[in-house]
Amino acid sequence: MAEERLQKLIARSGLCSRRDADEMIREGRVTVNGRVAEPGQKADPEQDHIKIDGKRLRPAEPLRYVLLYKPTGVITSCEDPEERTTVIDVIAGRVKERVFPVGRLDFNSEGLLILTNDGELAGKVGHPRYGVVREYEVKVKGDLTDQEVARLKRGVAIEGHHVKPLAVERLAKTRKAGNSWWRVRVGEGRTHEVRELFFRAGHRVLRLKRVAVGPIRDRELGPGEFRDLMPPELEALRRAVRRGGRDGRSSSPKAGGRGRGASGPSSRRKG
Repeated sequence: MAEERLQKLIARSGLCSRRDADEMIREGRVTVNGRVAEPGQKADPEQDHIKIDGKRLRPAEPLRYVLLYKPTGVITSCEDPEERTTVIDVIAGRVKERVFPVGRLDFNSEGLLILTNDGELAGKVGHPRYGVVREYEVKVKGDLTDQEVARLKRGVAIEGHHVKPLAVERLAKTRKAGNSWWRVRVGEGRTHEVRELFFRAGHRVLRLKRVAVGPIRDRELGPGEFRDLMPPELEALRRAVRRGGRDGRSSSPKAGGRGRGASGPSSRRKG
């Protein structure tokens, strides 16, 4: 087998994205034939002994693409030192492949999250540079004035970057408490981005649901439920990455209606 870059081999094994693999190499956690690997180094998985943190790199496994509705109170991580429930715990025992979450979704937020062992695609979908659009439905304390909406649309500085929403739309106002629901579309995907946008506009987020990742959406998945992405959805996601996230058209049946896994209705699982 021909030599390939280490980060690509690591990502293909399902351990992590190429971006995270690059970081592992820079941190000196990867060895090839007993020697610490260097950035940009190549290796042959059939001839070379590749280890990460002293453990042999697993051979590549079949690629899996899972769409999960992450409940609130679940951390978007493969493991947690505080022993909180992770998204991997939610699917444990029913997804045999070593998948990992693509991007972030806050502990107190809920909604759609992709998990996969395709490190190359995960790195592109999760990276702000590719601009894959995330869509959220957000319930906030009170209602925003026109001036506050304008402030929200101008954006804020987060993690040293100026971020602003691609679109903001008022959905409804609650009758009793006077709170309001909003639809927000963002292309950055940075930590706490949507919550921070509303906070800077003077309103606290009460509930946050991610309803779409690029062209992927499913209104029928409930908290803790998951299914496999269908081939047309996967192709639409790849197309969105190639176009820099601009393809936001839904590829799900009935444009966000009932979504079924590649194996049919039985692939929809309850967590």
